[in-house]
Amino acid sequence: MGVLNTDLGRQLEAKELGARLWRIEPGQASTRHRHKTTEELYLLLEGTGKLRIGEELLTLEPMDAVVVEPETVRQPFNDTDADQLWLIVGAPTEHADTTSMDEELIAWMYPDGPKAMPPELDP
Repeated sequence: MGVLNTDLGRQLEAKELGARLWRIEPGQASTRHRHKTTEELYLLLEGTGKLRIGEELLTLEPMDAVVVEPETVRQPFNDTDADQLWLIVGAPTEHADTTSMDEELIAWMYPDGPKAMPPELDP
C-alpha cells in the first residue's frame, strides 16, 4: 500500500517475534487484515493515529498502545495532516506473503482484499 516500513524483527534476527516500524503519511493506510495465531501490539510513537479493530474505531495519541487478538480484523490509517509513526509487534510470527498464499487464505486474511482503504480515506 506504499507505506514506508522497516522489518525490525528480521534485522534483530528474532525467531518468534515480528516487529515493524511503520510511517503512515496523510491519506495512507496499512492493510485491513487479521492473523490466525499472531497477537499484535500497536504502539503509536508520533502523530494522532486511527486504528479500526473489528467495527470499533479508536483514536490514539503518542505512547497509546492497543493489543489485538488473533482473528480480529484491524487496520491503522491516517486521516490527519501529519505523519504517524507506529511500532507494531506480534508473536508468534506468521508468513504473510500473498504471492505464496492460496486464494482461500488471502480471502480470510484480507476480507476486503489486500489493498482495501478505510471508508474515511475512500474517495
